Amino acid sequence: MSQDLLIVGIGNVFLGDDGFGVEVVRRLASQPLPGGVRVADFGTRGLHLAFELLDRPEATTILVDATQRGGDPGTVYLIEPDLGQLADLAAPGAGGMADAHAMTPEAVFSLLRSLGGTPGRVLIVGCEPLRCEEEMGLSPPVELAVGEATKLILEVVAREQGKRRQLEEREQGGQGEQGNEVERLHHGGDHA
Repeated sequence: MSQDLLIVGIGNVFLGDDGFGVEVVRRLASQPLPGGVRVADFGTRGLHLAFELLDRPEATTILVDATQRGGDPGTVYLIEPDLGQLADLAAPGAGGMADAHAMTPEAVFSLLRSLGGTPGRVLIVGCEPLRCEEEMGLSPPVELAVGEATKLILEVVAREQGKRRQLEEREQGGQGEQGNEVERLHHGGDHA
């Protein structure tokens, strides 16, 4: 089965709250997840993430990262970014530069575009950091947010899987009622 949803932890565990995404995917990796869902810690490897997205152009990707947006430390955000605008921010000639070692979403999507790729749907689950300084471990408010972010991601995964099932059912609509019943049984019951 092809993987249709990628959950990516990004950040540097040696910079305090910047390790938020890495900690969230570490916890998610121990959870039972539906088929087609992959959880990966990309840390600070922007080049590797760009190539992963290049290989999965139709997949939904959830990036998990410390995200400064001006809220209280520990605030969890669910963001659906304008990918073209993000890539433009880091594009050479636009005041930025596509850096293969940078792990900001801007740099990753700019690099992906320079490789000729376009991502599928992208969501960012971010957390407002308290501090991103040289230290190991998360601050107390960000540590508390890890559980909230994990729960939010599991809800998003369930919604995305539900949408995928509905799409598959519509595509199989020509099979008649018996085909739909088999599909419902195969997926374990009711659809939300």
